[in-house]
Amino acid sequence: MELFLYLFAALFSVINPLATLPIFVSLTSEDVPVIRRRTALMTAINVAIILLVSYFVGQYVLTFFGISIDSLKIAGGLIITSSGFALLTGKFAEHKGLNKRARTSVRTRNDISFTPLAMPILAGPGSMSLLISANQKYQEPNEMLIAIVAILTICVVIFLMLRSAQYIIVGLGNSGINAISRIIGFVVIAIGIEYITAAIVNLINGIPN
Repeated sequence: MELFLYLFAALFSVINPLATLPIFVSLTSEDVPVIRRRTALMTAINVAIILLVSYFVGQYVLTFFGISIDSLKIAGGLIITSSGFALLTGKFAEHKGLNKRARTSVRTRNDISFTPLAMPILAGPGSMSLLISANQKYQEPNEMLIAIVAILTICVVIFLMLRSAQYIIVGLGNSGINAISRIIGFVVIAIGIEYITAAIVNLINGIPN
């Protein structure tokens, strides 16, 4: 249970579906409710596929390119930290590359569930590196099962939040979402720094006396 809560909280903070709600509403504003619900479902499914592939295949990609887990933690920590700063400064959409020009281009697509919603807005490099590190650290069968359940649970939460996006925004308001996103941004920064410091300590300990 402890591992599940840790992975779920870490993924929720890094993915931060709450900050995606205004983007989702904006991109689907002209869609009928049925299409909007389908987009929410397909987005959650695509996020699940991306995260599960990252969790199980990521380590082989690292081996192929000769990247150590500590290097991944430092790189991932930097990305996670930058995402946290984007949340603190209210520039989450711009940080994900969704500027005005990109929004205009996205509106002409028939399906936006994979890109830009699933990737890179929700499942980005930060969440991928987090899961690759988790796969390296927790390798017992029961731990891997817990990680899978945590991934699927966060995807169910993403679906429910996207499906209820309009109601959540009305209830919280833009100011409420921004306030919560800034709090989550602070937590995300702390997670990123923790990854960086842990990797640096491991590298220092590996230096011969």
